[in-house]
Amino acid sequence: MKPYLRPLALAALLAGCAVQRPDNQVELTLAGLNDLHGNLEASRFEEGKQAGGIDALAATLQAWRKEDPDLMLVGAGDMIGASPAMSAMFADEPTIQALNLMGMRATSVGNHEFDNGAVELLRQAKGGCDKSPRPDKACRYGPHAGARFGYLAANVIDTRTGQPLLPAYRIEDVKGVKVAFIGTVLKDTPELVAAAGIGGLQFIDEAQAVNRLLPELRAQGATVFVVLIHQGGHSKARYDQQYCSDLGGDIADVVKRLDPAVRLVVSGHSHNGYLCRVDGKLVTQAEKFGHMLSRISLIVDRQTGKVVDASARNILVEPGKYPGMPEVDALLASVRARSSAELNKPVAKLAVPSISKTLMPNADESPLGQLVADAILASGRKWGAQIAFTNTGGIRTALDAGAGNVANAAQTQAVLPFGNEIVVMNMTGAQIVALLEGQWDGNEPEKRGVLQVSEGFSYAWDTRKPKGQRIVRDSVKLNGAAIDDGASYRVAVYNFLAEGNDGFVTFRQGSKQAPTGVRDVDSLRSYLVRLEQDNKPAGTFGAVPRIIRIK
Repeated sequence: MKPYLRPLALAALLAGCAVQRPDNQVELTLAGLNDLHGNLEASRFEEGKQAGGIDALAATLQAWRKEDPDLMLVGAGDMIGASPAMSAMFADEPTIQALNLMGMRATSVGNHEFDNGAVELLRQAKGGCDKSPRPDKACRYGPHAGARFGYLAANVIDTRTGQPLLPAYRIEDVKGVKVAFIGTVLKDTPELVAAAGIGGLQFIDEAQAVNRLLPELRAQGATVFVVLIHQGGHSKARYDQQYCSDLGGDIADVVKRLDPAVRLVVSGHSHNGYLCRVDGKLVTQAEKFGHMLSRISLIVDRQTGKVVDASARNILVEPGKYPGMPEVDALLASVRARSSAELNKPVAKLAVPSISKTLMPNADESPLGQLVADAILASGRKWGAQIAFTNTGGIRTALDAGAGNVANAAQTQAVLPFGNEIVVMNMTGAQIVALLEGQWDGNEPEKRGVLQVSEGFSYAWDTRKPKGQRIVRDSVKLNGAAIDDGASYRVAVYNFLAEGNDGFVTFRQGSKQAPTGVRDVDSLRSYLVRLEQDNKPAGTFGAVPRIIRIK
C-alpha cells in the first residue's frame, strides 16, 4: 500500500468540503481515542505545547459532528486508571461522565480498567455506589449512573460462566450500515494488574476471541467489523504520517492473525501515535492522555456492506481551537472547584523544580526511581525492611513542584496514582540474585525496565553475558557488604510486585509477607516531609547510580 491517501478518501477527510460520492457508496466517520487515563485537563504534549483536556476533546468532536452528525467516538481502553488526582480522587467517575457527554459509543477495556479489580470495574461501568472496594472515593462526586457507552471485553472470560465478563461487542446501525465494534484487551493483563482483583477471570488470545465472533455478528446483519484493542506497538513514523509499514510490537502479530474481514483496528496501550497498514488493515493509535484523536473514514459499498477504503489522520486536540461544549465545560469547572482545596495542599519543598523519571546517562535508574525506592524503604523500616524495589512502570510522571519548589498533593498523586500498598517480606540472598537475573526475562524486558533500588543496595551487571548470567555475583551488596545466598533479608515492595506482576515472578517466593497498610503516595509524601525536616529536601544531592552497567 502506497503511503498516501487515495484522492476520494483525502477529499472526504478535508474539513468543510462536500464530497460527491457514487450512489452505491457511503462514508462512515469515527474518532478514535485511547489511553485517556482520566486526564480531565490538558497536559504537556511537546516542549511548550499543551494538548488535550475534556473541554478541548468535546469541542473538537462537536465541531466534527457539524460536518457529520453520525460521527462515532470509540476507544481502545485505559479511559480510566493511573489517573491524575483530579479524577482518581473521585474513582474516575467524572471521566466516565465526560465520555458520556462526549457521546462515546464503545471502548475496549484496558489493563488499567482492572487496577481496582473486576468488581470495581463492573460498578464503574454499570453505575451505583455499593460494593466498591474504595468507599472513600466511590460516589464522592455524586450519584454514579455508570457508562452510557459499551465497555467491551471479548477475550476476558468469567471462568464460572464461560462467558465474557462484559459484552464482547456492540453493533451500531449507522447510515443504513451495521457496524460491529469488538473489544479486547492484551492477553498479558494478568501480568500487569493485581491478581487479587481478577480472580476467576481468564484472558484469552485476542485474535482468536475476535475471529470466533464473526459468524455470530454476520448472523445479526453486521457487515463492517472494527476491532478496538488495548494492545499496541511502535513505528519510526511521526504520529501524523500516512501510512507506516514498519509497525512492530505485539499488536502487529495480533493484526496479522485477524480475519481479513476486519479492515480497521483502533489500538492503544503503548502510548504511541501512528497510522499504519498491516496486511490490508488500517491500524491507528492516538498517543495518550487525550492529546490527539484519530479521525477515521470508512467508505462502504451499500450493496455488499463491505469496506472499500479506510483512511485516517491523527489530529492534535488543541485547547481553545473550537467553541466549547457547555455541559463538558461545566463538568470540568465543577471538578476543579471540588478538588482544588485538597489537591493544592502543600506537601513538602524540593531542592529543585522537578525530579525526573528519565534514566540517567548510561544508567538504568532515574533520580525519581531512586527517590521512590527510598521512600518505600523508609516506610517499611518499622517492619524490618532492609532493601526496597519498585518497577519503573509504577512511576507515571516526573515529580514537579510549584512556586518556591513546593510540591503539592496533586503533584505527588500524579507520580504514584495506583494506590498500591507496601508489603514487607523475607527473601534469601539467592532469591534476590535470581530476581535480578530475571529482569531480562518475559515480554519486552527493555520496555519494562530494570527495578529501581533503594539506598544502600547496589550491584553490577554485564551486558555482554547471556540472560541468566548477567549479574556480577560478588557485586551484589547491602551497605557495602556482599549479600549471603543463605541469609534472609527483609524486602519492601508494592503489593503489585509482591504478587509477581510485571513479570517479576520471583517476588512470589518471598515468605512471611507483612502488609503494612501504607499506600504508595502516602509513603512518598511522608518521605518528602522527612527530608525537608532534615534540611535535605529531595533533590539536594545529585543522584548517583546504584546499578553499574558493564559494557
